[in-house]
Amino acid sequence: MKRTGDLKLMQELNRYLILDTIRKNGPISRVKIAERVGVSPTTVTSAVSDLIEEGFVEEIGSGESSFNGGRKPILLRFCPNNYFLICVSISNSAIVLGESNLDAEIGSKQVYPMNGSLGEAIVEKMLNALEDFLSRYTDLTRCIGISIVAPGIIDAARGLLLYNTKLYLHNVDFKGIVEKRFGLDVWFDNDANALVLAERDLGQAESMDNVLFVTIGDGIGAGAIVNGSVFRGSKGGAGEFGHITIDRNGIRCECGNAGCLENYVSWPSIYAKIYASIARGIPTVITDLIQGDLNRITPEAYLTALEQHDKVATEILEETADYLATGLVTLTNMFNPSAIILGGELFQGNHYFLEMVREQVLHNALNILNDDLIIRFTSLGEDDKLLGAAAVALNDVFHFSLSS
Repeated sequence: MKRTGDLKLMQELNRYLILDTIRKNGPISRVKIAERVGVSPTTVTSAVSDLIEEGFVEEIGSGESSFNGGRKPILLRFCPNNYFLICVSISNSAIVLGESNLDAEIGSKQVYPMNGSLGEAIVEKMLNALEDFLSRYTDLTRCIGISIVAPGIIDAARGLLLYNTKLYLHNVDFKGIVEKRFGLDVWFDNDANALVLAERDLGQAESMDNVLFVTIGDGIGAGAIVNGSVFRGSKGGAGEFGHITIDRNGIRCECGNAGCLENYVSWPSIYAKIYASIARGIPTVITDLIQGDLNRITPEAYLTALEQHDKVATEILEETADYLATGLVTLTNMFNPSAIILGGELFQGNHYFLEMVREQVLHNALNILNDDLIIRFTSLGEDDKLLGAAAVALNDVFHFSLSS
């Protein structure tokens, strides 16, 4: 005899499967749902009644009868716009907030520059940003919660940011702080973990069980899907790709180590190389682009120089690709992924960079592991981290993949 707890769990699992089936295959009839899920029509009818009452599903009219003269089935479809989610991305440069529906489609959004904030000031800035963003809503009863992503070592289960050297954050209870302030459910996860989840659910890595997502920006991190699940490590520290050592006698890192990959493949490292080249009087178009003001060296100026085939910019690109490929060979030999996805705005769309990285990884990784290995840029677009935040919450709430 099944215990009450077992029956309740089975009902919940059936409900998730039924909702997922409607979302992916709607408009669809109750009979077809029962056939696809493998449950009784009575189970489907009960679950669908609840889903309609809660606003997740609606009836949209009659379909074609399977038999001549037979009763036409009532069709059902998913209602992604009846509820919404607030997505938050924290980075070294800005806090970005956006609204997502239940299909992870980003609507209105707002950027709040970090302006050099560090430590506790970041938490206060985020709370103020949320206060401002939520003030536009007169009714938050349709909001299923707030999903936050940030770089660093994060305990996603407890919603704690354990360690971030660049933002000067240590043991911060983001989940508890935000839930107490706004009275909404909160999810908090590492941004690279969220990105690999979104890439698997929404991007070009759909249905792949072993995927790496490497993000390049102010730092460098990685998220991993291993055997179908996000790999977090025992303390949430898996994916600190930027802190693998590539030169024991190299540049001293903020983490206390020396020669970390992050110090050779990130915007600060590129900035330092540009600064040094200009200071030594090496000719580069970047000098004209910044009008001789070293304080105006920006990623935009660097990318413009690359488009103009500037020698200094190109040499930095090639050196960066070489260091990144060295790190990716290690990841390939360790995780044996089906795909490595490269994210971050710094090199997106630069196919010369991508080809250099791909060629070196395929040449230097173990041959048996790089057969059919896919290496490409992310397909998530400019809202990638907001999509990642949405993927984290929607996978947890509804227990289904967002892919269709």
